[in-house]
Amino acid sequence: MLFSSEPVVKVSNACIFQEQNTILNDIDFDIEKGEFVYLIGRTGSGKSSLLKTLYADLPLRLGDISVSDFNIRTIKRSQVPYLRRKLGIVFQDFQLFQDRSVSENLFFVMKATGWKDKSAMKKRLAEVLMRVGLGAIAGKMPYQLSGGEQQRIVIARALINEPVILLADEPTGNLDPEVAEGVFKLFLEINHQGTAVLMATHNHQLLKNYPARVLKCEKGMLLDSKKDTFEYGSMY
Repeated sequence: MLFSSEPVVKVSNACIFQEQNTILNDIDFDIEKGEFVYLIGRTGSGKSSLLKTLYADLPLRLGDISVSDFNIRTIKRSQVPYLRRKLGIVFQDFQLFQDRSVSENLFFVMKATGWKDKSAMKKRLAEVLMRVGLGAIAGKMPYQLSGGEQQRIVIARALINEPVILLADEPTGNLDPEVAEGVFKLFLEINHQGTAVLMATHNHQLLKNYPARVLKCEKGMLLDSKKDTFEYGSMY
């Protein structure tokens, strides 16, 4: 089997839009396999729009982006589910179906991404729940879980298809500091096992305690700590 050494994400001369407004201009960066990268910037600076463009929720009108060998500029709607099998997406607000059990939430994603074998689905369900430390709650409803537990379920959901990269949009933003640190350490464990992570955050303490490469959205530009010098400054 041949393993590609190509970056998981390649962005070249890309412009990121919010509706008709250009919010990030002419940005360039790569993310390598297994790399951990923070994405910071004030509210409205383009962090979420950049993430949405990477997973093809917003169109790419100018420039080039490749994510796990998918060309985001030319991707067809029918190809988007195949792209998202290669990605794990973690939201701040969980986006769990509150009227379905944990297992039903995860099975929904499996079916949507092409799983059909019920025994394989049950096996994978057990694996991802164990990986996030919640092996015994498959039958519970999301509202029966704490915020930290719900976010771990969201991470389990994102891991179902063994993604090459996790895109996380403020995953600890709604959690108490102690719970947030536990969830963040889960991201680190996943990263250490080989999955790249791009995490948008406002949490200064995480950057201080767990240093890594930083991308910063600022005044229409994307600064990269790999080649630029900048202050982290206010993230709000």
